[in-house]
Amino acid sequence: MPVPGNAESIERTLLRDEAYVRIRDAILAGTLEPGERLRDAELTHWLGLSRTPVREALARLAEDGLVESEPQRYTRVTPLDRRDARDASRVVAALHALAASLAVPLLTRAELEAMRRANRAFEAALGARDVDAAIAADDAFHGVVVIASQNREITPALERLMPRLRRLERARFGSLGGRRSVEQHARIVALAGAGDAAGAAAASSENWLTLGALLEQTFDDDGGEET
Repeated sequence: MPVPGNAESIERTLLRDEAYVRIRDAILAGTLEPGERLRDAELTHWLGLSRTPVREALARLAEDGLVESEPQRYTRVTPLDRRDARDASRVVAALHALAASLAVPLLTRAELEAMRRANRAFEAALGARDVDAAIAADDAFHGVVVIASQNREITPALERLMPRLRRLERARFGSLGGRRSVEQHARIVALAGAGDAAGAAAASSENWLTLGALLEQTFDDDGGEET
């Protein structure tokens, strides 16, 4: 017996997902600034969508920690928060360490070379102070390991957490002095190439914890929004 089609339900899901992606990307880019009020009428006009998918998208973004609401008062972009840097980076570090421990025995020479290329692109982007290119290259570098891990639970967990770190990274990119990610990436590749799964996992964890610590430090440097 064929599964009955429900075109209306599918269309609603697609519209909700479209609203989610566009609002999320605007938050990550800083187009929608930390603390900015999000009003249904303005969002529906901007997106060209009805109120229902927009509200569903905002609820999902609230679950992701990118939007916060106070009933009958406001819905707004979540302000930048020191705790996001600390909490999200620790969980992300653990997930990437797990991915590395699973991936190292499976990594091919082509995948290791892809990681080296991504790291070279990352280094060039840092030198050019190109935040978009740096984040894309960093995602490409770590993405090789995540995919190679063949664990289907790691990717969705990271997709929920990474926007919170990437938003902070974009906002604080100019303040992230003393960054050692290029060298840390090279160490991950070297350990992975040597078949040292435990070492690569520890190095991957250190890489993300270093970013979290640097992000936290920026709150000290400017007085910080929240603790």
